[in-house]
Amino acid sequence: MNFQRLVFSLLFAITNSFCNGQSPQYLESNVPPYELPELLTSQNGETITTSSEWVDLRRSEIYQQFEELVYGQVPTHKIQTSFKVSDLDKNALGGIAVRKEITITFQANGKQLEATLLVYLPKTVRGPVPVFLGYNFYGNHTIIGDPGISLPSSWLRNNATFGITENKATELSRGVRASRWPVLYILSRGYGLANIYYGDIDPDFDDEFKNGLHRLIENSPKTAEWGSIATWAWALSRALDYFESDKDIDHQKVAVIGHSRLGKTSLWAGASDQRFALVISNDSGCGGAALSKRKFGETVKVINDRFPHWFCDNFTRFNDQEETLPIDQHMLIALMAPRPVYVASASEDQWADPRGEFLAAREAGKVYRLFNKQGLLSKELPKVNAPDNQGAIGYHLRSGSHDLTYYDWKQYLDFADRHLRN
Repeated sequence: MNFQRLVFSLLFAITNSFCNGQSPQYLESNVPPYELPELLTSQNGETITTSSEWVDLRRSEIYQQFEELVYGQVPTHKIQTSFKVSDLDKNALGGIAVRKEITITFQANGKQLEATLLVYLPKTVRGPVPVFLGYNFYGNHTIIGDPGISLPSSWLRNNATFGITENKATELSRGVRASRWPVLYILSRGYGLANIYYGDIDPDFDDEFKNGLHRLIENSPKTAEWGSIATWAWALSRALDYFESDKDIDHQKVAVIGHSRLGKTSLWAGASDQRFALVISNDSGCGGAALSKRKFGETVKVINDRFPHWFCDNFTRFNDQEETLPIDQHMLIALMAPRPVYVASASEDQWADPRGEFLAAREAGKVYRLFNKQGLLSKELPKVNAPDNQGAIGYHLRSGSHDLTYYDWKQYLDFADRHLRN
């Protein structure tokens, strides 16, 4: 780690410490003894020994617990969704891609909300193509400097570096997050890329659920009802609904991907909707891929205090009481089985607990073996930049900080080649 990165990492840790009123726990020697809930023992004590028993019994038990205690239930029956191709350029990016913008309209109780789904498809591939689907943090126009992308009109978090002031997008912010979305590289590998600005679905601040999709339902989520992560995840499935109607997209080969809080979202989307063929979690940490019971880095109390809108209210019952959780994140990852899933960490991102993410991914392999699928090969945390990704579960520990990088994308594309190109 060079000096600048060391300073940045220390400042990040100190900032988090002050923001949360407590010091983050980064010592393995201080991780409390913990016992993970049994993946393969049902609530009535039955041992799960076959894939059919997992599908018919255990999977639904675990899913319902996560829905009730962590992410919350979505009132899906109350919202109507429609799609319209609002822009089409068959010679985008200098003629190598097709660019589409699809307006997704959500309606309920006489109100509506619109979100824009941006899609790039490679022109060099014949027939329907597999697609990576994910959210961005600052608007579709930030993922590449393409002047043809519409600017969002919805609320954005101010960022002077990105040219975002007064919570509005400007021309200055075009392409400012291109490093996280190597569009040309993804297209060159024969995949499409679909992106949605997550604030179009639900603005990422504690507004007592008065904006975004929640506004259409006219209720304030309580106890086991939807938080923002469940809302974002549900909307990803609506994008998948659109893909089923688009002859240019192979809707049976869609990989859902997310970074940080959106990595938590991609995991819950993959657990909730088994149509997603591949699920990718990048640096998702607490409430994502990292084991909660380790109490390492960001904890359940810290995340609930800082972001009370992300999860359902029931999750606060486990603030500083992670040992009482009847579930943990290895069980969330196991809900993807037998579909391929990839979990990635960064060596300087101790806040997200790389070891806890690895351990959760490793433990999930018990379920994959019921389907005669190989999980992780590594028994210990792999070395930096030495991916363990030959099985149906992939994992790598990348050098560097909390980010989504070209290195990460190369691993994900190689993994997708093995699982989506068959």
